[in-house]
Amino acid sequence: MKILVTYKSKTGYTRMYSEIIAEELDCTLMDLRKVTAEKMSAFDLVIFGGGLYRGRINGLKKAKEMLNRSTAKKLVVFATGATPNAEKEVIEGVWKDNLTQEELKTIPHFYMQSGLCYEKMSFTDKILMKALATMLKNKKDKNSFEKGLEEAIKSSYDISSKEFAEPLVNYFSQIRN
Repeated sequence: MKILVTYKSKTGYTRMYSEIIAEELDCTLMDLRKVTAEKMSAFDLVIFGGGLYRGRINGLKKAKEMLNRSTAKKLVVFATGATPNAEKEVIEGVWKDNLTQEELKTIPHFYMQSGLCYEKMSFTDKILMKALATMLKNKKDKNSFEKGLEEAIKSSYDISSKEFAEPLVNYFSQIRN
């Protein structure tokens, strides 16, 4: 089975996880900016990774459009973000907002906690994060998630780990055998 790992990364976390996955699965790695439907057609399966930005998986729409124009048969998706793995409801909401009901059943999907890197963010993303921080600071009666988020977005941090890629890698170990 020929596998392509492709990704869209703004701050480097998704690229890092993509590199880990490609190395572990011994498959081709390519930045989404260099992928075409024709190139995708050379593979049986495409693993796409994108960072979460404002609840959306960066690049997923483009990756799905290319896949539909290619002859590749299967898609697997992973998302990276600063949301803690323990926030299961938040992560489930991300999947429901990014995949259709049918896709939720047919596309294997994985979440990998990463971090927050203000130094590599665009000016626009920094402004949006500042607005979120201000909104959270001024909000009364915060729930536990909002309190944690307010604390988490105060500064850059990196909690990415190879272990967060293991569920996806293990999934392929099972289907290859």
